Amino acid sequence: MEWVREESCCFTGHRRIPGQEALWVRRRLREELLRLAGEGFTTFLAGGALGFDTIAAQEVLRVQAEYVPWMQLVLVLPCLGQESQWSQRDAAVYRGLLRQAGQVVYTGEAYAKGCMFRRNRFLVDHSAYCLCYLRNQARGGTAYTVGYARKQGLPVTNLAPLVQESAQPS
Repeated sequence: MEWVREESCCFTGHRRIPGQEALWVRRRLREELLRLAGEGFTTFLAGGALGFDTIAAQEVLRVQAEYVPWMQLVLVLPCLGQESQWSQRDAAVYRGLLRQAGQVVYTGEAYAKGCMFRRNRFLVDHSAYCLCYLRNQARGGTAYTVGYARKQGLPVTNLAPLVQESAQPS
């Protein structure tokens, strides 16, 4: 199953979202997914990490089930077995997402230096839009991925509630 880049949106975000923000982020994600679907976006790429990636994947599946049956979730994963060190609960949620995704892409076979970097670049390189949850703009994988998306000309919408920006590429 292939997808069209111009109709695809990727997600990137922090692994930790304060509890009180999680519901707000879910609501904003749902609003953005419906808006993007209305603009012709059909495919949503999530990196399969804990935190924002998981929330984003869950919301794609909810919107697909309730409103937009043609919406597709693609999990873009850094390697096989990335959940092997996770808690039982988190691993179970992850395996559920694997079963429900329209497609699963692995950018590497085993965990190795740079595998997350390759996954993040793949997400951006196969998307036309980026939804993120970015609080720390100075460092980390999310900051790198958002910066890379902007350099590639993708519009980026940040769903972190205290940042609340919608930035077009500079």
